Amino acid sequence: MKHTIRTTVAIVGGGLAGLYAARRLHALGISFQLLEARERLGGRILSANDQGQSSNDGFDLGPSWFWPEMQRGMAALVEELGLATFPQQSEGEVIVERTSREEPKRYQGIPQAPPSMRVAGGTGALITALSEKLPPEALHLSMRVTHATLSHSDVLLTIIARDGAEHEVVAEHVIFALPPRLLASSVAFMPDIDAATAIRWRDTATWMAPHAKFFALYQHPFWREAGLSGTAQSQVGPLIEIHDATTASGTPALFGFLGVGADQRAAIGEDALTRACIKQLARLFGPEAGQPRATLLKDWAADPLTATADDRSPSGHPEPAQAPWVTGAWKGRMFLAGSETSTTAPGYLAGAIAAAEQAVAELHGSRE
Repeated sequence: MKHTIRTTVAIVGGGLAGLYAARRLHALGISFQLLEARERLGGRILSANDQGQSSNDGFDLGPSWFWPEMQRGMAALVEELGLATFPQQSEGEVIVERTSREEPKRYQGIPQAPPSMRVAGGTGALITALSEKLPPEALHLSMRVTHATLSHSDVLLTIIARDGAEHEVVAEHVIFALPPRLLASSVAFMPDIDAATAIRWRDTATWMAPHAKFFALYQHPFWREAGLSGTAQSQVGPLIEIHDATTASGTPALFGFLGVGADQRAAIGEDALTRACIKQLARLFGPEAGQPRATLLKDWAADPLTATADDRSPSGHPEPAQAPWVTGAWKGRMFLAGSETSTTAPGYLAGAIAAAEQAVAELHGSRE
């Protein structure tokens, strides 16, 4: 039997934007139901332990940094939630590897200004803190929205649960806290989204979707003992940019962004990529780097709840835009809150907060 939930606002997506939108609605006394397709909250935020499982003191397989001086909304939320922060480790020399024919070279590092900051426990601490302050009965996991139908007075969402059962949510408004490109490829609309808007959604690159991050975990931070910051740049690869990923609690690690394209990563395979990354770290940081106690590899392009086929090719950072993301019959009933839709810092954590704030403000204004 199909189960129906009725609410004032349906929020689709349980990442930072969706949870922040829920927080704002809750503060305004507006009822909501949040639907997340994954078995966890967080979306592109995933702080994981050495087994790759969500952890309250994990390594950020997704976004890790924010800049308080430039991203005041993000800084205010971190402070409001009472979360501790610490600066990205940058003290010591950096390594540059220009070609495979010459030895990597060490250079004096330059202090970051403004410094990149990290959240103690990982950015997943944001997700935990936000969700704990929301009514648990309004948060639904493993609920994938497949269709959105607009009637005279309601929006009907069709949902497929993890067990294959079909459910529906009936709401006055819906906030899609998803990247526009993912929304365009995963949800069917009735009436259809107008052609120009649909094209814009599909043409908006999803930040991080083409990327992959590799982590090597160690018993002690030997690179710091050698006067190195943990930062390295390489034109050889497979890692093109490497940083110290040691947690606030002191668990040592290095991480890097892979410079290998999504299709090539899939062809090579995770085991071969892992071996190549470890070999490179040993080449850059010495033999101890070749003996990690654990490794993690997160390929966001292989995550169907983040990336589409269009995201497999590298793309630039999404650009801020003032044009409305929803037009026609859906205007005033549907609102977009994915970070890519923000007019400030699109794609970043700060962009997710700003986009959610704007969506809730517009929704609240339409009800007055």
